[in-house]
Amino acid sequence: MTPHDYCQHKAAQSGSSFYYSFLFLQEERRRAITALYAFCREVDDVVDECSDIGVARMKLAWWRHEVAKAYVGQPQHPVARALAEVAGRFKLPQERLQEIIDGMEMDLDHDRYPDFASLRLYCHRVASVVGLLSAEIFGYEDRRTLEYAAELGVAFQLTNIIRDVGEDARRNRIYLPLDELKAHGVSAADITGAHETDNFRRLMEFQIERAIGFYRQAFAALPAVDRKSQRPGLVMAAIYRTLLDEIRVDGCRVLTQRTSLTPIRKLWIAWKTWIKG
Repeated sequence: MTPHDYCQHKAAQSGSSFYYSFLFLQEERRRAITALYAFCREVDDVVDECSDIGVARMKLAWWRHEVAKAYVGQPQHPVARALAEVAGRFKLPQERLQEIIDGMEMDLDHDRYPDFASLRLYCHRVASVVGLLSAEIFGYEDRRTLEYAAELGVAFQLTNIIRDVGEDARRNRIYLPLDELKAHGVSAADITGAHETDNFRRLMEFQIERAIGFYRQAFAALPAVDRKSQRPGLVMAAIYRTLLDEIRVDGCRVLTQRTSLTPIRKLWIAWKTWIKG
């Protein structure tokens, strides 16, 4: 199995909406974005699957060395080897990849966020940075497209947080800002205890509206000249906006279930959005 075959398998296996967003790319760009996505999955899995924080830190440190070696040496991991092949062609800064690891490391240091400002930093590192790297791979003419990519990354991460409130709570993680819980009359115990009260639903409506606001800001920042090249992000946005609508229609029952779209529905949304351009 080649490094790029490994990345392709990793992406397809995840079932993520990201996979559907780059299906229609030409091969060279698709290989690059698949390598980037596989890297994000690998470092995220370190945090999610390691119960021992010390071991997780060691593994993330190992990945830092692998990223460095992808730029100057001979990396061992197939994902790092795939990145080494595409990083120069698409001008992917090593510092950005290291910043993604910084974001993953935040999960080892924090299981609560006091306010949105602190959560925003986390979203920047684990999602906006990915958006900025993706924009480089997709290509752009107007540098305002980078603002679009960063804002869209925040919107995606907020959508993930909304969808996964219950799943995260079962790991004793709460990404919803604690000051916003308090303002809506919701306690941390309500989240970890899966108490879906009216106050909780109002809290989630607030979170959904903020996420939608970031989608609007992103779309407003995207220059017309780069709309076609940035279609993969628009595909992802269409899938995630549909997911938010489903969560809202279902009464924001995110503590007790995980709302998802079927693969065929994601593919339909992806194709329709791509054709629309």
